[in-house]
Amino acid sequence: MPRHLQTLFCAALFVAVLSSAHATFAKGPRNLTGSAPDAATAKPFLGRWGNARPLPKVEISDGEVIFVSPKEEEDLPADMVFTGKLNGNTLSGSVTGPKEGPWTWSGVRAPLLQTKGTPKWGKPVSLFNGKDLTGWKMSDPNPATVWKVENGTLVSPGHGPEIINEQKFQDFKLHIEFNCAPNANSGVYLRGRYEVQIEDDSIKEPPSHHTGGVYGFLAPSPEMPRKPGEWQTFDITLIGRTITVLQNGTTIIDHQEIPGITGGALDSHEELPGPIYLQGSENSHVAFRNIVITPARE
Repeated sequence: MPRHLQTLFCAALFVAVLSSAHATFAKGPRNLTGSAPDAATAKPFLGRWGNARPLPKVEISDGEVIFVSPKEEEDLPADMVFTGKLNGNTLSGSVTGPKEGPWTWSGVRAPLLQTKGTPKWGKPVSLFNGKDLTGWKMSDPNPATVWKVENGTLVSPGHGPEIINEQKFQDFKLHIEFNCAPNANSGVYLRGRYEVQIEDDSIKEPPSHHTGGVYGFLAPSPEMPRKPGEWQTFDITLIGRTITVLQNGTTIIDHQEIPGITGGALDSHEELPGPIYLQGSENSHVAFRNIVITPARE
C-alpha cells in the first residue's frame, strides 16, 4: 500500500475502532477492556477508497480489537481482517487479506479542532486568475488528460488528475462557481481532506453522495434541483471541522460537524492547514470560475 494510503487508512481505522470501543470520533473515553462483538456495526469506516461505511463485525476483548472489512468492498479475494491493541495514544496492529500482506498499521486519535468565538476574517484571495493554471498543480505530473482553461473557466478533464492549489488554509470562507455537464462528477476538497460533492450521475446513490453533500457523511437538506449545464454557486464556511454550505444562496448544510476525512483525501493530518483541490478523476467535465477564499486571521 502506498505511504499516503497507509496514512489515510490508519486514520479511518482508528476512528472506527475507537467509536466501537465506547469512544467518540474526536473526544470521549477509551475503553478496550470489555467485550463488544457488535459495537461497530453501525459505525463509519473509511477504507482505501470510496466513502465511509458500516463494519459488519467488530470484537473487542482483553484489550485487543478484531474487525473485518469485507472482500466485496475491498475488491480482494479474501476479507481484510484487522487486529490491534491500544498502547498509550497509538492503536497499532496488522491486517491480513491483501495479496501483498500481511500489512502493519498504526493510528492516533483525530484532533478535536474546536474553536472559540467567531473568527475575524482576512482579505479575500482569488485562487484562479481565469487565464492559466498559475498557483495550481495536477496530482499526476504526466497525465494522459489535463485540466484546461477555456473561456475564463477551469475545466476538469474527466478520468484525469486532480488539481491542487498551492496555498494552504486552516479556517476559511470559500466562494466557488461551477457548471456540471450532464452525467458529470467532480468535487471540491476543503483542506484537501473533505469533499463537497458535485455531480449529475449519482441520483441512485445515498443523499450524502449528491451535489452539496460532504461525501459519505452529510447530506444536503434541502437538496437543490439538478441543473446540468447551468452555472451554480457554493459558499462554504469551514471552521475547525464545522461546515456550512450554501448552494445558490440556500443553506443546505448548517453548522454540522464533519466526522472525518472523506475518500480521496490527500492526507489525514486534520490538525494542519491544507489546500483547496478539485476532483478531475470522475466522469465527464465540470467547469469552475470565480474561486475566492477568505481566510480567518491568525
